[in-house]
Amino acid sequence: MEQARSYISRTSGIRFRDKIGYALGDAGNLFVFSLVTTLLQVYYTDILHIAPSLIMILFTAARVWDAINDPIWGRIVDTRPVGKQGRYRPWLIRLALPLAVSAILMFIKIPGLTTRGYFAYACVTYVLFGMLYTGTNIPYGSMASVITTSEKERGVLSVFRSVGSIFGNVPSILIASLCYITVTAADGSTAKELDYDMLLTGVCITAVLCLVAYFLCYRLSKERVPAPPPAAKEKGETWRVIKSLFRSRSFVSLCVASMLLLAAQMFTQSYYVYLFKNYFRTPGLYSLVLVGQYLPVAGLMFVTGKLAAKIGRKELCALGMLLSGAVNLVLYVLHTTNPYVFLGACFLSGIGSTFFFLQVWALATDVIDEHEIRSGKREDATAYAFYSFTRKLGQTVAGILANAALIWIGYNELSGVQTAATSNGMYGLAVLIPAILYLLMFVSLWFWYPLDKKRMASLQDEKETRLKAYFSESSDE
Repeated sequence: MEQARSYISRTSGIRFRDKIGYALGDAGNLFVFSLVTTLLQVYYTDILHIAPSLIMILFTAARVWDAINDPIWGRIVDTRPVGKQGRYRPWLIRLALPLAVSAILMFIKIPGLTTRGYFAYACVTYVLFGMLYTGTNIPYGSMASVITTSEKERGVLSVFRSVGSIFGNVPSILIASLCYITVTAADGSTAKELDYDMLLTGVCITAVLCLVAYFLCYRLSKERVPAPPPAAKEKGETWRVIKSLFRSRSFVSLCVASMLLLAAQMFTQSYYVYLFKNYFRTPGLYSLVLVGQYLPVAGLMFVTGKLAAKIGRKELCALGMLLSGAVNLVLYVLHTTNPYVFLGACFLSGIGSTFFFLQVWALATDVIDEHEIRSGKREDATAYAFYSFTRKLGQTVAGILANAALIWIGYNELSGVQTAATSNGMYGLAVLIPAILYLLMFVSLWFWYPLDKKRMASLQDEKETRLKAYFSESSDE
């Protein structure tokens, strides 16, 4: 076994620059992606005056196109010849500038267009951005599996990636806070309006930050795992890969768990706005919900890797989701009217979900490794493309749940004050829906996902054997 470990050592040993570089890659992703999730909706309605119904059609159609576009990108990345700089890193440089430009184009208002013209322009620029974002995100997401083969080091990379994503959200949050101005109407009343010039300036600065982050990720990270040349294309190869992935318990169960987490997080982010305004009547406290979600990351990022190594990555994440689900069930029973009690519970729930948040990307590389062992082929980008698409489905599920919940409780968008029955129903669904989603995640991870601590040890041995065979073949050539 000592000899076998030498092959793992050849393809591991990340340095601090690798950690920072990999974190900056996801910061680059989120610099532009958070512009979409935070600002694009309000820009379409308040600046371009596009109807919400048309925006919903655009976003839904884009998800349908993603089902085609994401696998195509995955196959392109997997089947391209491997260059001197590796298989995945070069894509960050090739597409960084087009992606940054496409992000700016989404927020360019062409004077003189009709509403239909603006909608058509929005369709073209939004879909273009989505395609280019996928073109960078898929190779970036696949990089972890070739930066190191060490299970422990991949856990560290997952933590740094999660931290990078938090920093990537900061510019869009600042823009959303600073790009409003107060205007006075003819009757003397005042209102807050979006300042387009400030918005566009912020978008341009954020796009430049995206370029810098991708460049530094390219420069600081290193692909240590040797990439064999892509095999000759065979008829039906893509369909074979798809069937292989969706026959994998590991892949499907992780996709389901990740989709549920995205659905729960995005549901609470959108629905709690209504909860704090109408039930607690303290809308100013809503921002503390996000603090409760991200504050545990600061403390747990230093111990999560050690805990995962001791009890197992799967086990840690599953138990964390059980904690989150249980906390929300307690909130449902308590039906508290104290917003600070509610926020304290949100912090406890955030502790549970943080374990999965910090380790999810390591879980993804574990699944990709298992696929390689079973298939005998490296198809990281294709596997990651399908995984990424299921996460996008989580965003769609969150939107459906949030709007369905408002309809269910009889929410009246024309009334400034909701009835007591509506407010009480709002509280119940605000905690019950996340509780169900978190508990479903626990079931998916604990009972369905097969890569427990024992299986991961076996998988490491199988990776060692495969690397040994590769190095032996390379030395014979």
